Amino acid sequence: MEITEIIQDALAYPINNIKAFIIYLILGIILGIATAGTVGAVAASAAIDNVLAALGSGIIGVVIALFIAFIITGYELDIVKYGIERNSDAPGIDIVNQFIKGVKLFAVEIVYFIIPIVISAILAVIFQHWVSILIAAILGIIFGLAAFMAQCRLAKTGDIGYALSIMDAIDDISRVGVVKLLLLLIIIFIIAFILYFIVGLISQWNSTVGGIIMGIVGVYITFFSARATGLVYSDV
Repeated sequence: MEITEIIQDALAYPINNIKAFIIYLILGIILGIATAGTVGAVAASAAIDNVLAALGSGIIGVVIALFIAFIITGYELDIVKYGIERNSDAPGIDIVNQFIKGVKLFAVEIVYFIIPIVISAILAVIFQHWVSILIAAILGIIFGLAAFMAQCRLAKTGDIGYALSIMDAIDDISRVGVVKLLLLLIIIFIIAFILYFIVGLISQWNSTVGGIIMGIVGVYITFFSARATGLVYSDV
């Protein structure tokens, strides 16, 4: 698909699947409440007698927040998969399956981002300062794009081994096209920046209204970017 087709489809996708959009928004609100509750419990632990009870509440909040976060991440992967298949529908909620997918993606991303960090640290000891910075930047771009492809590979198959095939993921970059990938990422960034900038202006007028719209826009950007990610990989 051409970039213009991908962007047009992705922009309309959240609106065309408003029911899933609302469900995802509710999950995001629950995550926000769980996170806020965790922070509050930990902060209060220093000011109350029963420190263990407060910390226990904080741990429970963390567990709940992580559980929902992984479900949300797994749902995003399913949106990517539907994009790869060029299916215009929205995924249904499958808590167990999407939680597992979220955990897998977390593990995959750790691998893809630790490798360039370790290599860059080793090279920083061997080479001069500016050389190590240049190599680190190049590695960061390559592994960043490879991680983008790994996300698509995991969404497509659900196989963590397939996603962790780093050389194949790097090969996928050339299959999609480096220019096409970078252009897509730039466009996603610009659209997100414009929407968040508008929300920022609204927040200055009314913080409550701005906060609500910020949440809605955040979910919209998530749906939009996940859909665009799947579509750009659909030609591989």
